[in-house]
Formats: sequence, C-alpha cells, structure tokens
Amino acid sequence: MSWIETCRGVVYPWHCDHLGHMNVQHYVGFFDIAAFHFLVELGFRADGAQDQGISLVDAQHTIRFLNEQRAGSLFKVESALTKVGTKSVIALHRLRNIETKVIGATTEIVSVCFDLSSRKSIKIDDDIREQLRQFVVDPAELE
Repeated sequence: MSWIETCRGVVYPWHCDHLGHMNVQHYVGFFDIAAFHFLVELGFRADGAQDQGISLVDAQHTIRFLNEQRAGSLFKVESALTKVGTKSVIALHRLRNIETKVIGATTEIVSVCFDLSSRKSIKIDDDIREQLRQFVVDPAELE
C-alpha cells in the first residue's frame, strides 16, 4: 500500500508564533485531523460508533519537526501504517509543503485496539488485522 492523503491546508498568520513559524499546537491539530480521516480509511468510524464496539485509540505520539512552515505555506498530510501488532498499530503521518515538496514534520502514533464498552485494550481480531495489513507501507517508501 502507499501513502494516503488525509489532510490539506494552509498556514495562516494566526497559526504562527512569535518566531514566525507554525506553532506546535497547530501541527498537533492538523495531525489529529489526519488521524481521524485515516481511521475511516482503515475501516473504522471516526465517531467511535462501531458495529462491533471497537476502535483504535492513541496511546503515544512522537513528533519530529524538520522544516519550518510559515504563513502562506500550503501543505498536505499523508498517512500510512508501518506496523500491525497483536493489540496495536503504528501509523506515520507526514506534513509536506505542497510547493517545495519538503517534509515539514512527521508524527508516529501508536494506537491500541480498544473495546468501547469495557474501556480496555483488546486483541485485534485476525480478520481486522488482515484488513489493516493492506495499509502497511513498504519500508522503502518511508523516505
């Protein structure tokens, strides 16, 4: 599978801090928007109202800031899975400047399979795990 575009936007002046580049809180916000769109691409519902009462919930975020995004920058966020485990998945999201093609930031999100009734992590069913594996990118595509 290859990367899926999950968010697109523009950096407005109010996204920028006193240093003149997009503030951390907005990177997190755009990555969060992308993660919800990606959840739906993976076959889940963004509102958590799954027929089977399960969803993926975030357990850890790791963000790398690589290149500044300034007011007026157009960007897109692309998303892919890098790993499907027994109870969790790892997704990578990258924010890319549309005009320069340079990656501005990445976030790696570890999400666990979660039973919405018991509010506990659970094992990913084999059929769902197989479905999720379709979204895992080849390591060569990570750069």
